[in-house]
Amino acid sequence: MTLSRLRYRYPSQFWVLLACLTFNRLASSLIWPFITLFIQEQTGAPLSQVTALLPVQSVATIIGISGVSVLYDRFGRKPLMIGSLILFSALMLVMSAAQSLALWAVLIALYGITQPMFTIGSNAIVADIVDEDHRAGAFALIRMMTNLSIALGPAIGGQFIAQSRLFAYFGIVAINLLLLPPVVVLLKESLPPAARTRAREGSFIRGYGEILRDRPFMRFIAVLTLVEIAIALVFSLLSVYTKTYFGIAENQFGWLLSINAGMVVLLQFSVTRLTRRFPPLRVMMLASGIYVVALIMFGLAAALPAFMISMAVLTIGELMLAPTGTTVAASLAPADKRARYMGMYTLTYSAGAGIGPAAGGILADAIAPSAIWFGGAAAAAAGAVGFLWLSRSPDYAALQGSAREALAEANAESAVQTGVRQE
Repeated sequence: MTLSRLRYRYPSQFWVLLACLTFNRLASSLIWPFITLFIQEQTGAPLSQVTALLPVQSVATIIGISGVSVLYDRFGRKPLMIGSLILFSALMLVMSAAQSLALWAVLIALYGITQPMFTIGSNAIVADIVDEDHRAGAFALIRMMTNLSIALGPAIGGQFIAQSRLFAYFGIVAINLLLLPPVVVLLKESLPPAARTRAREGSFIRGYGEILRDRPFMRFIAVLTLVEIAIALVFSLLSVYTKTYFGIAENQFGWLLSINAGMVVLLQFSVTRLTRRFPPLRVMMLASGIYVVALIMFGLAAALPAFMISMAVLTIGELMLAPTGTTVAASLAPADKRARYMGMYTLTYSAGAGIGPAAGGILADAIAPSAIWFGGAAAAAAGAVGFLWLSRSPDYAALQGSAREALAEANAESAVQTGVRQE
């Protein structure tokens, strides 16, 4: 697809949102890889006490996303996104001077609530303004630019952060404040008035009760969480595993992350253009199967090249799973609850991050260190079976129809391009 065709496939608001989200994620990436180090340096507390704060962040994220998603559905996307930029910037200023572990316990909880706010609003806007047939491509572009930001932020900012950690705090404030004018002036509210009215008529508890009673959506969330458990093992425990048992230092481990981020940036949109032609739940089943293979390869690896190949295989599964899952969640969400549905979808990673590493540690102590990866492979295999089961359910027939339409559109586009080349 040419750049001009891609440009006209999505509304102008999408491109404004993509640019804003890219810089917002770039700002956030200046601190998240270093936050544990900053807490330790500013408080002088031992690492065991510092890491004890991380579950506080996870719990706050789960609670915060649940509450913030309701606000997005009741009051609109734009006001909350503007508020998130201001609140997160203010939080960074307070964090830059915090020296008490007790104060950090409060701040890390606020960080867990405010850090994902802009992303939740962005996902809801995409679901509002991009038609269902093109959402997979839109989420793929967002994921591609987000990964580019996450790859560049720590790499570039790290050079300055090594001189002073204040660069991270004040850099985030500067970028977010620079984002305020385009968000205020250029970004338009996307929540339909009728959907806002319906959302305000329901209570907080009732709104989530309706989501929990949405069995097709909750079954999808439960199956996806199994795969997220496996994914969380890789990004939480692999660095410790490779250094402790194979002597792979942090700078060498960085190559694994570079492979992951680089493949996403270079291949995500092309892979999504291919996978959107097929039933999404079958795509997610295949992606889960690729995770199984990659995790087994991690369990058998004993040198850096083997881990690099394993990461490349894992990333192929990630390229297929991530935007497809976001698209399915958006498709299953009613208009007046999109932010809450997308928030619930986001929680699958938080749940995986809470369960996976803890289960992996138990397996390592009880059996062997490599059991971490075989346990993760079992979780991903269960997810693959789950997606196969879902794909056969009539509750998801509309998703299969969207895939057939996408395939017909892709074939028509290919035929047109072939005719142009022949002329």
